[in-house]
Amino acid sequence: MAIERIVDTSNHTEDFEEAEIEVTLRPQSFAEYVGQERLKRNLQLSIEAAKMRGEPIDHVLLYGPPGLGKTTMATVIANEMGKSIRVTAGPAIERAGDLASILTNLADGDILFIDEIHRLSRTVEEVLYSAMEDFKLDIVIGKGPAARSVRLDLPKFTVIGATTRTGSLAAPLRDRFGHIYRLEFYTPDDVAKIITRSASILASNMEPEAADMLSTRARLTPRIANRLLKRVRDYADVNGDGIIDVITTTKALEMLEIDELGLDPADRQLLNSIINNYGANPVGLNTIAALTGDEATTIEDFYEPYLLQLGFIERTPRGRRVTHRAYKHLGKTPPSVEE
Repeated sequence: MAIERIVDTSNHTEDFEEAEIEVTLRPQSFAEYVGQERLKRNLQLSIEAAKMRGEPIDHVLLYGPPGLGKTTMATVIANEMGKSIRVTAGPAIERAGDLASILTNLADGDILFIDEIHRLSRTVEEVLYSAMEDFKLDIVIGKGPAARSVRLDLPKFTVIGATTRTGSLAAPLRDRFGHIYRLEFYTPDDVAKIITRSASILASNMEPEAADMLSTRARLTPRIANRLLKRVRDYADVNGDGIIDVITTTKALEMLEIDELGLDPADRQLLNSIINNYGANPVGLNTIAALTGDEATTIEDFYEPYLLQLGFIERTPRGRRVTHRAYKHLGKTPPSVEE
């Protein structure tokens, strides 16, 4: 059975208050957006050029591990362009008619943000091709011999797609994006700035040393940083005087079982399961999923990116293998076989 994780990078929550706070913490402009400097420079140039010409910015594809700010960046682009944004997700657009309804309700220059765009059905994708390239919508009216095709003009809009899996995108769809950018993991310094900014918005009294400590446990990911901040704030309010200092932060993280590198019990369970069952031998992704009780896609999207970043797991032609570095972090003796 999968473990509920405080460091889960998914963007789905049933807690309305939590979701509302998360939206409040999101930056609204490039000036407020910390990190991703290369991406911001390129987008700022394109936005300024598009505004000078009075045109919408070319379609943008943002990819990378979850929690790094793809949705936030889409909102910032819309704000910088001074246009409205319509937010949807690939799985929510089930039929071509759903997409047609969305597209026909857009205005000139509007932004259509499609999260998890790699999960669009092929039928919907084919409708999107001509809409993105020619701003035309081909729809079929009627059925059987009486059916006829009608081509509608669409306003000039911009699609911003977000995905954790560019390899799952059909090549014709990927080729229609004028801008394709990868969001990178943040540096601890940038994460500390994000935490300090969020603490200020939440009206929490946070010491700089506590922000630095929290930044090393946030897995280089803003979403996790903000989530940990809210849990530490709760601890400080209930068990202290509301001031988030190093002592309070340390105790809160110990309670959450988040170690000094940001690993949680689920990460340690995954690594220990591989070590205890297979030692230094490579193991397949589906086998790891069976050991942990998670989906294979969950392992790939939510566990592996950070463990690969730390050098705790390596991918080999025969499967995944736990490295000596992970053994040492877990306090285990590495196998004698040379890496």
